[in-house]
Amino acid sequence: MQSDLKAIEAVVWTYLDGLHEGDVTKLSSAFHEGSHLYSMQDGAVNDLPRDKWLEWVKTRPSAKSKNLQRTDRIISIDLSGPETAFVKLECSIHPRYFTDYLNLLRLQDGWRIVSKTFRTDTRE
Repeated sequence: MQSDLKAIEAVVWTYLDGLHEGDVTKLSSAFHEGSHLYSMQDGAVNDLPRDKWLEWVKTRPSAKSKNLQRTDRIISIDLSGPETAFVKLECSIHPRYFTDYLNLLRLQDGWRIVSKTFRTDTRE
């Protein structure tokens, strides 16, 4: 179980590093190719497929290139069995602050994020 926690943390930090750096290779390695990102937009569920999100990441300046401070932290990891995990984390791309809920599965090639549900707050 301890090795699973370390492996899950490694995937989450690959995601956070990729997000901060705008590195779609890192993001692709953390997120399963069939994954989706979910949020609320105008009172409705917004369903964003991974590949569309990666295209957006490619076209925007990274937080790192803008010298934005990192606020990343893992709040909790819930390992519910040998193949399922849930992670809550906080991160930011100023002035937007995110709370992410990640669902991970342990696949043949290791742990991968299969869905992300998030909330965004804007702060000055």
